Amino acid sequence: MEKLKAIFIVISSTIFSWLGVLALPVTLLLGLNIADYITGFAAAPYRDTTSERPVKSYKSIRGIYKKVCMYLLIWIGWIVDTMLSSTLAQANFEMQWPPVFAIVITCWLIFNEIISLLENIDDIGAPIPPFLMPIMQMIRKKITLDSELEESQGNSTSTQKKARDNT
Repeated sequence: MEKLKAIFIVISSTIFSWLGVLALPVTLLLGLNIADYITGFAAAPYRDTTSERPVKSYKSIRGIYKKVCMYLLIWIGWIVDTMLSSTLAQANFEMQWPPVFAIVITCWLIFNEIISLLENIDDIGAPIPPFLMPIMQMIRKKITLDSELEESQGNSTSTQKKARDNT
């Protein structure tokens, strides 16, 4: 048991050291991903009452792909931050660039996971504290409005994807 504990400490310390300031947000996101996945399974029977088998494997696999893509987005943010830091260093600016893009992307993903988790809990029928519902609806509305604004401007990749899907 002590050997297992030591291995866990070494691995987690290495990961936290490598992630630096991103360690806490990424750890929170990982925990929320797991909780969202589990509650998504639990909520599935309450969402699709017309089907004999409401939990379908393709939805599960798609959910895993979406979770993996979340970490790819963080990685892309980290790449942008690294490029900016490298560019500043090459231009002889003595300034350390923090991983701003990676942190912002991670926080945005955390908020999305919290909304999804609350929706799953609501679908299951568990009581949600009344003060969380307006916050959840406000964030969902804000995200929806931003998405609609991007689509109306024609700058959204989802608009391009819809056009591609229709052909």
